[in-house]
Amino acid sequence: MPRLSFDSSFLAMVVAIFGTTISPYLFFWQADQEVEEEISFGRVTRAQRRGASDAEIKYARWDVHIGMFLSNLVMYFIILATAATLFKTGQTNIQSATDAAEALKPFAHGAASLLLAVGLIGSGFLAVPVLTGCSAYALTESFGGRYGFNQKLRRAKFFYAVIIVSTLVGVLINFIGINPIRALLLAAIINGFLAPPLLVAIMLVANNRHIMGNRVNGRWSNILGWTTTVVMFVAAVALVLTWGH
Repeated sequence: MPRLSFDSSFLAMVVAIFGTTISPYLFFWQADQEVEEEISFGRVTRAQRRGASDAEIKYARWDVHIGMFLSNLVMYFIILATAATLFKTGQTNIQSATDAAEALKPFAHGAASLLLAVGLIGSGFLAVPVLTGCSAYALTESFGGRYGFNQKLRRAKFFYAVIIVSTLVGVLINFIGINPIRALLLAAIINGFLAPPLLVAIMLVANNRHIMGNRVNGRWSNILGWTTTVVMFVAAVALVLTWGH
């Protein structure tokens, strides 16, 4: 059974889990992909995309619910499998994918490296376009440029440049000695700090009738949303207060 503590190491992992579960990039990706989907249906102008039917809202809600359930289910089994294999054998200092594969050999035998490689390649195909795309969306929207995969290269040069540079930086990390495991953990912790302020902004917008009209949050959405925001804020502040102790 996991043991709860309130030292900086434990709280760092809590913030990291929050940061990977409710990541800031999801806020950009989900919204922008809805727009991309609308454009693919022929709704090119903002006027054509304004408003949404009850059926579209229902579909989007189920889309988010199913996606979050499956992603958290996968995360649960990753944690469970790690505890039952690596932690059980005392392997708690995993510095690379090779270390993880070596630790899994007693259980997966000769297939350990193959299974890990397939998992890493599969997650890479999923994560690279999403993460680089989110960076491109966020930066391009911040500077008011043209963005979106529906745009041609010459009309959205900055958008596609961010994707290319982000991909190259990810490749470069493998050659300059940066520990990828530590980098992933640090990125997750940073996300855990960035997400709460963004959640506050989202909750305020979602309850603004001037912006949302009759689509403002309901009672349960507000309860869950604000509870999540407060819990993430408390975890982040607690980590800051215990850092170095």
